[in-house]
Amino acid sequence: MVPARCPGPCAILALVLFLGCGMVLCSGQNDTEPIVLEGKCLVVCDSNPSSDGAVTSSLGISVRSAGAKVAFSAVRGTNHEPSEMSNTSMTIYFDQVLVNIGNHFDLKASVFQAPRRGIYSFSFHVVKVYNRQTIQVNLMQNDFPVISAFAGDQDVTREAASNGVLLMVEREDRVYLKLERGTLMGGWKYSTFSGFLVFPL
Repeated sequence: MVPARCPGPCAILALVLFLGCGMVLCSGQNDTEPIVLEGKCLVVCDSNPSSDGAVTSSLGISVRSAGAKVAFSAVRGTNHEPSEMSNTSMTIYFDQVLVNIGNHFDLKASVFQAPRRGIYSFSFHVVKVYNRQTIQVNLMQNDFPVISAFAGDQDVTREAASNGVLLMVEREDRVYLKLERGTLMGGWKYSTFSGFLVFPL
């Protein structure tokens, strides 16, 4: 059943898509909470829809995939020293994926590539082990540092550089961690890197 709140043209197209796809998400121009019915398609009735990642008609209707959830979490499960880290990139690599909804985190490169424009949340926790050097870890967006974290206590065997941020990310932007200062000699077991789409734009 298509909600009665849809405008006339929207209701007609929504009904057609509902019959073909099994899901309708519809709200009026001044509504903030959509109605979602079961299925695999979304019909968004909006006077100013986003065209990113969506098919938009001249009626102001945006149709996009219902499976647009994006999240990842990677961890370093081994404590080997970073022989695979080049002196040029200094990318911090992970070797296990705990969550990769949408498959947008490339484990081999340890880089997340955004599938669509939106607000994303990122956090990291990089552990230095038996290392008296100060380390600086940067969260990078398209090769530009966004936030940093430091760990430099000389009297502990394990210490973590941690930080988190909300970012506006464009489609196909790349987000990863870079070791800006120090080394990870001794390894970085139990380090984590996570992120998820808060909402699309």
